[in-house]
Amino acid sequence: MMNTDEIVTALIAERDKLSAAIAALTGPTVRRGRPPKNASMNGATASAPAKKTTRVFTAAQRKKQAARMKAYWAAKRRAKS
Repeated sequence: MMNTDEIVTALIAERDKLSAAIAALTGPTVRRGRPPKNASMNGATASAPAKKTTRVFTAAQRKKQAARMKAYWAAKRRAKS
């Protein structure tokens, strides 16, 4: 029968082997290069993404923008020829 000291020594040796194996499988803890775009990949706490709002033109704004673009392209055509 093994005494307590021998059992503890054997368990510590086994723990060290397992820790080394886990470290070898997981790779280095220091990451090199650019961090990933996804926040959950780099260990940061994932917060709710900000909701993107789309800008909506009114009918009058669209009409003014269409006139501006029409004039812009007409000027480009004139300058080209």
